[in-house]
Amino acid sequence: MEQHVTPCEDAPPPLMYRVERPVFDEAYLHTQLLHPRERSPKTIRQRLAQQLHCSSERAKAIALSFLPILTWLPSYPVKEYLFGDLVSGLSTGVMQLPQGLAYAMLAAVPPVYGLYSSFYPVLLYTFFGTSRHISIGTFAVISLMIGGVVVREAPDSMFMIQALNGTATNTTVFIDTEARDARRVHIAVVLTTLVGVIQLVLGLLRFGFVAIYLTEPLVRGFTTAAAVHVFISQLKYLLGIQTPRFSGPLSALHSVTAVFSDITSTNVTTLIVGGVCMVVLYCVKDLNERFKKKLPVPIPGEIIVVMVSTGISYGLSLSENYQVDVVRTIPSGLLPPAIPDFSLLPNLVTDSIAIAVVGFSMGISLAKIFALKHGYSVDGNQELIALGLCNFVSSFFHTFAITCSMSRSLVQESTGGNTQIAGLLASMVVLLVVVAIGFVFQPLPQTALAAIIMVNLLGMFKQFRDIPALWRTSKIELAIWLVAFVASVLLGLDLGLLVALGFAILSVIYRTQSPKSVILGQVLDTGLYCDVDEYEKAAECTGIKIFHSNSSIYFANSDLYLNALKEKTGVDPVHLQAIRKARKRKLKKESAERESQNHKSPQKMSAVVKLDLELGVTHEVVAGGGSQNHLEVQGNGQVAETHTESDSEETRFLEPLCPVHTLILDWTPVNFIDSVGAKAIKLVIKEYAAVDVCVFIAGCSRTLLAELRTLQFFTGVVAPEMVFPTVHDAVLHCRRRTAPPTITAIQ
Repeated sequence: MEQHVTPCEDAPPPLMYRVERPVFDEAYLHTQLLHPRERSPKTIRQRLAQQLHCSSERAKAIALSFLPILTWLPSYPVKEYLFGDLVSGLSTGVMQLPQGLAYAMLAAVPPVYGLYSSFYPVLLYTFFGTSRHISIGTFAVISLMIGGVVVREAPDSMFMIQALNGTATNTTVFIDTEARDARRVHIAVVLTTLVGVIQLVLGLLRFGFVAIYLTEPLVRGFTTAAAVHVFISQLKYLLGIQTPRFSGPLSALHSVTAVFSDITSTNVTTLIVGGVCMVVLYCVKDLNERFKKKLPVPIPGEIIVVMVSTGISYGLSLSENYQVDVVRTIPSGLLPPAIPDFSLLPNLVTDSIAIAVVGFSMGISLAKIFALKHGYSVDGNQELIALGLCNFVSSFFHTFAITCSMSRSLVQESTGGNTQIAGLLASMVVLLVVVAIGFVFQPLPQTALAAIIMVNLLGMFKQFRDIPALWRTSKIELAIWLVAFVASVLLGLDLGLLVALGFAILSVIYRTQSPKSVILGQVLDTGLYCDVDEYEKAAECTGIKIFHSNSSIYFANSDLYLNALKEKTGVDPVHLQAIRKARKRKLKKESAERESQNHKSPQKMSAVVKLDLELGVTHEVVAGGGSQNHLEVQGNGQVAETHTESDSEETRFLEPLCPVHTLILDWTPVNFIDSVGAKAIKLVIKEYAAVDVCVFIAGCSRTLLAELRTLQFFTGVVAPEMVFPTVHDAVLHCRRRTAPPTITAIQ
């Protein structure tokens, strides 16, 4: 019985890849195959004319990029988006109120200025921002950085006043809080103006890429350290004790020391109110997280805590009866615009740069997350312009610097927000409170605001979970995280950010100077080449070493590249030259010894030669002191013994110095090369050529080849024929070059 085997229909035949072509080198590619286009370089005048060219389409594109609201507002789907934006705007606005009041305390300014900062910037971002979901306004990290600058420039000691207490000998020292707060507001406003100018200029100069230098581990370590600073700064409000506010290096340690040294004067009522508020807020946040899919909108725990604590404070007169610190005066209405005091600018430049960069990096990172989730794009340069305008314009209306808030942005997005109409409605909620009912929050205990701030830090403290994750994935990124955290905690946020940024740049330099270098081998019957130490099927080509290093070649690592090349291949031209010189010296020494022996016994040599001439035999001295005798059959049948001399005396001694005759440099991962790197490579090629080891280059990109031509790399010992488009091309060329010549029999 015959059995028929049917092929499995589920397994399609493998996709074959067959290419048959000559072996290409760069000389052939550049002159015969590719034919580069001839492009005449443009003059500066032509470039300016192209950039400054104006048309209706160009003007429209510029207007739409500067005012992104024009791209989506005309086609706003009212039926689909309006209800979601309405609910989201109200939810975010209700959350914006207590956070604005609380974060003003971090900025060391009266709480009402937090409300101003929650209105004007949000209104402006609606028109100029490209993100549809982030919530602009006060943020803990930025507020704390502002507070550090403000306290440094206007410390309490500047406003100490001594007052007589009945007699000339008894005096009481107190702080003029009105003058102090007014001075601090001026400093915060000027700082915000400068932050806005820096962001605006960076945006107009298309410097949106600066955020890439603040890598994610750096930002997360920095924000975690900021959370530690914020938590420590709120301890005194939670406990109801009076301690000075510190700034600069070791300010966190000084603050903790001051709190614990005065902890015996804790106001128990203040602690109870703050503790209850923290428990309620934590429970509400936990409920929102557990039932976020069932709840139509999150429970507004913060506004509930604010309203209830305000009511209790007003009903029980906590301020008068229990000495609980409250918000006190909140003026109704908006203040008229005023020009900041620019005489304060010189002392604030460094701080403003740090705040501008941190604020932008926080905003753009969150904006990109939401844009990726909802399928639209954000423009980093326009985001810089938008934040710059929000800070600069709003500073004339007495605000402090802002950025986006993670917690509010999550609420705005999760409650159905689709556009910045939600942000516009949130700003209207804040405006309503400022204009009409701001006085209601005057009895609000400060400990309740401290509780709001502390509970909102839970998300940042969860970033400590990054440490074990980074330990498993990347030790270098873990080092960046830890350096950013420790430096920011100990040195302060401004110096800590500078140290962390410097360390991140050093880590990049370290990676370029510590690349992975391997020797490649060919996978049998393929054109693939892999690390011979890692893959069993990869076998080295006889007499050929293929060197691969995953880094570019420039002044900082060119020496390291060459050292790795010599170490991995085991072929050091200096060492081989030393061996060659030693052999030459040995050859000369042996030749001299033979000549001296010949001079000592001329008669004996003469007799031997005479005897040999009579016998028809010739002798020739060859290297090694021996003689070679060759028998030749004469035409008459006699056997004649002859001796052949070698081509040269060095042939015997100067055999191949090592089994490797060819090196191939795989430049597939090389992105760029500078003049120092090019000179180093040319020098090592020349050194290898002196010891009969050929060097070829493979896998260069066209951009890299253009750089090499600009650097005049293909001169002297280096020619375009030594460069191949792939490693396999180079290997095939080397094999044919070193193959023994074919001997053809002549009939």
